[in-house]
Amino acid sequence: MRRIYVDSSYWIALINRNDQFHEKASEINKSMDDYYLFSTEEVLIEFLNFFSEKGAHSRSVAFKYVIYILSKPRIQILEQSHTSFAAGLNLYFNRKDKDYSMVDCISMETMRRQNVDEILTWDKHFSQEGFKILL
Repeated sequence: MRRIYVDSSYWIALINRNDQFHEKASEINKSMDDYYLFSTEEVLIEFLNFFSEKGAHSRSVAFKYVIYILSKPRIQILEQSHTSFAAGLNLYFNRKDKDYSMVDCISMETMRRQNVDEILTWDKHFSQEGFKILL
């Protein structure tokens, strides 16, 4: 089964009707039933942080969506660890010429460890590291 990494920008686009990628993310989501998706707890933190200042309703919707993600058997969320943090920190240090976030660095290193090169995101930083963006 094809494995695809999921960035917070994909999930944000799915539930945020005002997101410029909402339509595209919704279309892609309809065709994802045959794929195995995975991400990290750090990405879910980034997702929740996006909605943290958008009011009680948005926070509630984001919370419920994370519970939904965690309940789906075809979506695996990898736990945070010192190892993943250290790998991300190393990439963060070694890419001084880039403006990658720490979560992006952790995601990139996680994708490498999992031998996955496709990602649901709009973030062009991933293509700079050789990953195939699907959003």
